[in-house]
Amino acid sequence: MKLFFPTMFSGSDWLNDVLMEVDTNGMIKSIVSKGKSSDADKIFNGTCLPGLPNLHSHAFQRAMAGLTEIAGSGVANFWTWQKVMYEFLAKLSPDDVEAIASQLYVEMLKGGFTSVAEFHYLHNDKNGGHFENPAEMSDRIFAAANKTGIGLTHLPVLYAHGGFGGLEPHEGQKRFIKTVGQFQLLLETLDDRYGGGSERKIGMALHSLRAVSPDLIKDALALKSEGPIHIHIAEQTREVEQCIEWSGQRPIEWLLGNTDVNERWCLIHATHTTDAETEAVAATRAVAGLCPTTEANLGDGLFPLEKFMNQKGRIGIGSDSNVSVDVAEELRLLEYGQRLNQQRRNIGASVAGTSTGETLFQESLAGGSQALGQSVGFLTPGHRADFIILNNQHPILYGRTGSAIIDSWIFTGGRELISDVFVAGQHLVKNHYHINQESIQSRYHETIKSLTN
Repeated sequence: MKLFFPTMFSGSDWLNDVLMEVDTNGMIKSIVSKGKSSDADKIFNGTCLPGLPNLHSHAFQRAMAGLTEIAGSGVANFWTWQKVMYEFLAKLSPDDVEAIASQLYVEMLKGGFTSVAEFHYLHNDKNGGHFENPAEMSDRIFAAANKTGIGLTHLPVLYAHGGFGGLEPHEGQKRFIKTVGQFQLLLETLDDRYGGGSERKIGMALHSLRAVSPDLIKDALALKSEGPIHIHIAEQTREVEQCIEWSGQRPIEWLLGNTDVNERWCLIHATHTTDAETEAVAATRAVAGLCPTTEANLGDGLFPLEKFMNQKGRIGIGSDSNVSVDVAEELRLLEYGQRLNQQRRNIGASVAGTSTGETLFQESLAGGSQALGQSVGFLTPGHRADFIILNNQHPILYGRTGSAIIDSWIFTGGRELISDVFVAGQHLVKNHYHINQESIQSRYHETIKSLTN
């Protein structure tokens, strides 16, 4: 299949009159600049950009977005939000999770995310018991990915404790808990069922230092010698304080001193880091997984972006609690948070004369690809044909060329500029409409109706 685009950003270069050839496995076979539209099987009039890998999602939380914005009598923060989240997930059946994830993944595709790392810790039934099928809930995530066509890196999560020092889990966490033996069975089951596909990858995650003890971390890491490893770390100041009380060290300080953090790792949030920790994380070549809309929604704080990027640190973007599912909004808020904090502009572009939007987009493509462990994020031969098409006829893009296209999309537009989306060469979103949108949306409506009655 050969496709023609008048303009393309490959992830590193701007190209004109591009002929892209995609093989039968959905991989890019060739990219020809100054090509002929007459040689193409299909001609598009918009700007082609790589789809962004979403490195952190909790799919089920999309269904509760907007339901936690009521003030209480005390201070509202992450921990009060967490209580509402526990109450919500207590209602969810496997069918509910599949319906919610399917609707979310349609929205992700339409928002510019063409692959996702699903940080999946909802393992058990409503009573905390184990399903006969050890991968029952994970199977529903794969079913949603298959229905929608989004690329998936599945990250089953080890979650064993209710706090630092191996505290017993409390009632709200009963659906998360697994022993190392149960976690090993889950990993083996998933590898047998889904391992080996180009659009599917299986990694692993440690929920947090609160939820896994040092011994459990060591045991879990021994289970999988390759693939991504993700962990929540230093998201909240209370978490930092509790870690110091437990170990005498800050969370990132403890993690770097007690594990071999390397390119396999993605440190989710890493919001509260010292200068020394920022430099040390950058040196490991691990990815800092930033989730700006969720971090703002929960009042987490701001990651030290400029200091980290000045150290050649690697970043990627996730939608986390999925209060927003829009590439442009995540990148815009990433930059704007830094501007508000430092009272100056264009912080993401550290080199004079470079584009802020393009720099953040390019860095997030590279970091996201690494964090998902997939050959995505760039439109070059050997990478998967995951891309989005911006509508050049939209008024926001009138007269824009090169970097100004990306800057205009991120800082003045959003998901409405994305007309079409491809994953592995499959045309999933056509003129803003997902190919399975009607059936997925209908099922989601019925699910939400049953959950809210």
